[in-house]
Amino acid sequence: MISSNNSQNERYSRQILFGGIGGEGQSRLLNSRALIIGCGALGSAQAEALARAGVGTLRIVDRDFVEFSNLQRQTMFTERDATERLPKAIACARHVREINSDVVVEPEIVDANHSNAERLIQDCDVVLDGTDNFATRYLINDACIKHNVNWIYGAAVGSYGVTMTVRANQTPCLRCVFPEAPPAASAPTCDTAGVIMPIVSMVAAVQVSEALKLLVRQTDSLHNSLMQFDVWRNEWRRISLRERAPDCKTCGQRQFETLETNNREFAAILCGRHAVQISPAQPARVDLAALGQKLQPVGEVKGNDYLIRFRTGDYELTVFQDARSIIRGTDDIATARSLYAKYIGN
Repeated sequence: MISSNNSQNERYSRQILFGGIGGEGQSRLLNSRALIIGCGALGSAQAEALARAGVGTLRIVDRDFVEFSNLQRQTMFTERDATERLPKAIACARHVREINSDVVVEPEIVDANHSNAERLIQDCDVVLDGTDNFATRYLINDACIKHNVNWIYGAAVGSYGVTMTVRANQTPCLRCVFPEAPPAASAPTCDTAGVIMPIVSMVAAVQVSEALKLLVRQTDSLHNSLMQFDVWRNEWRRISLRERAPDCKTCGQRQFETLETNNREFAAILCGRHAVQISPAQPARVDLAALGQKLQPVGEVKGNDYLIRFRTGDYELTVFQDARSIIRGTDDIATARSLYAKYIGN
């Protein structure tokens, strides 16, 4: 009978042979905890790579569910996931367990915000960015700098990608490089410019490589730059990072604005989806079965263990257990709030 240790050595044998990791590095990976925020194109690729590498615990955070339009680039998901409209965190966790049953997976079907960001990064050794907006990235940046956790920024749109590794309180943070978010509608998004899978794979590969370097303590091998690439134009460049900005609000002045309780955004337009996300003012748990029964007389109701879908007229409300709702059929926040209040409650 093969011992558990021998079995692990066999599973990761090619990785252990690699000089940058070796047996000691593999042991560190097995005892590491990584947080992935956003399990879309980048996040699902990150999760698969980290699971195959043997990172011991993966906490996967995502607010959304799988749709057929995701399957072109979000490699962790299947048509069955889209048909069932599984929350991405749950679908990803299921597939990770099939890839590597030794990995502990902690799916979180939540919207990362000021009320939970610090809890989510608690006890994590590294955070990987799989989000699609600067508001959440500034939130990650604030939480990681405050709690001294390393994180890896990444983005991909069209054929262009960018990534940067932030060693908390040692290297420039996101605010040092981008003091302000790009103006609204000033930059393309996946919903306006599309995205091709090769750039997703490239950005995720660099992010995971950097995460592995951090986890096995090979920090001398980090690229220490803002790395940009365009796979269609065959362009690749590295912008060297300067010292941390002394006037940086986050790592210089230690003002963590996005974590303040008075900085609450309970409604957000989901770009390109003709939808609005509404979140409750206070943390809540919804009895989905009871809500479904309540809504059946006034519209079409479908669901699973994690969410229910309610269709009424031109609108579709997807309600999660944490009382969030994605309301499709409008990009008007006032209309979405009215529908939320009418069918779900205040």
